[in-house]
Amino acid sequence: MSGHSKWANIKRKKESTDAKKANIFSKLGKELTVAVKMGGSADPNINSKLKDVIAKAKAQNMPNDNINRCIQKAVGDSNATNYEEITYEGFGPCGVSVIVEAMTDNKNRAAADIRFIFTKSGGSLGQTGSVGYMFNKKGYILIEKTEGLDEDTLMMEALDNGAEDFVSEDEYIEIYSAPEDFSKLREHLESLHLSILEADVRQIATIKKELNEEEEEKFQRFLDKLDDCDDVQNVWHNADI
Repeated sequence: MSGHSKWANIKRKKESTDAKKANIFSKLGKELTVAVKMGGSADPNINSKLKDVIAKAKAQNMPNDNINRCIQKAVGDSNATNYEEITYEGFGPCGVSVIVEAMTDNKNRAAADIRFIFTKSGGSLGQTGSVGYMFNKKGYILIEKTEGLDEDTLMMEALDNGAEDFVSEDEYIEIYSAPEDFSKLREHLESLHLSILEADVRQIATIKKELNEEEEEKFQRFLDKLDDCDDVQNVWHNADI
């Protein structure tokens, strides 16, 4: 797939995100709550997990007031909902390998809803490890190319601060790292005042599955259903779309 086509997909994805801001912010609110509780602190300088989620929220244009409210609510409300993180693996429509990361206060509901979406879409949930071996967990940072950006200098800066791979396309740059090096790398790149579009730790497929146009449309409907599920946080797959 050419860089231009991939960039078009990224822009379409961001347009779709803009249309579903409330849903995105709700999911990010959960992540902020869990980060505070698991990290034991509302101070991002102490709680590295919280710092990463704040950066992710800002990349999605979540207002600072919303971020601060979520953090303060997690600190001040002893009755705040306790969410549990669960990962599901399976095959979506067209045999695409899928990993679903959920955050829920009701495991039975989440499992039933996610299983229903898979089955209704022509897929099936599998056991832990059924598709996980086809993915590598990596830190991922997407940077938009802007006027005056010196790619050679940026590449050296990235490699010196934990990057494992640096991919330059027509209009954007993808930088990958080991999960444990992600926070340091992200913080350094932020200090360079780059146009960072995405920054998180994700599951990267090692083997891609090509889909034709009809299959792609069917798979996108499946992704939309998962996205609309309140318990679903992230969906990773190996479809080359």
